[in-house]
Amino acid sequence: MLYDANYDVQLLAERERCKELCYEYNMSRPGQHAYRRDLLKRLFGRTGMHFVIESPFYCDYGYNIEIGDNFYANVGCVILDGAKVTFGDNVFVAPGCGFYTAGHPLDAESRNKGLEYARPITIGNNVWIGAQTVVLPGVSIGDNTVIGAGSVVTKSIPAGVVAVGNPCRVIRKIDQ
Repeated sequence: MLYDANYDVQLLAERERCKELCYEYNMSRPGQHAYRRDLLKRLFGRTGMHFVIESPFYCDYGYNIEIGDNFYANVGCVILDGAKVTFGDNVFVAPGCGFYTAGHPLDAESRNKGLEYARPITIGNNVWIGAQTVVLPGVSIGDNTVIGAGSVVTKSIPAGVVAVGNPCRVIRKIDQ
């Protein structure tokens, strides 16, 4: 379903609130642990008990993001959360990763009206996402999976595998 991302007054206000909180977070001192944690709790829809997100961090709305316990995102994480983005427990996100729920119509007329769509992203438990990975709208990544650095994840990836590439493909199962 398409929505107006460019001119809807309510969505613009919600994104501005989010940008203000992201700005505060990114400008805070690294040692201000309680303050930084409070900002993320105000920003996100749900958080686990233990989490770290390194600055800089950017998102669109914040309230559509849910992170589980023992979540770590390294520097330069971007989450465009027009739809829900859910991370399970024990998820590790390497530097420069992007999670993008938003997409735009292919026809220029609709796109130029500021219309877009958003599809949820779900990341399971015990997932490691390598540096500079891009996760696109509607993707799910199963539990206990590793996504190799530089991947572009265009389709869902099952549990218990190593996947890598552009487009991201399963290269093998993870055997304990």
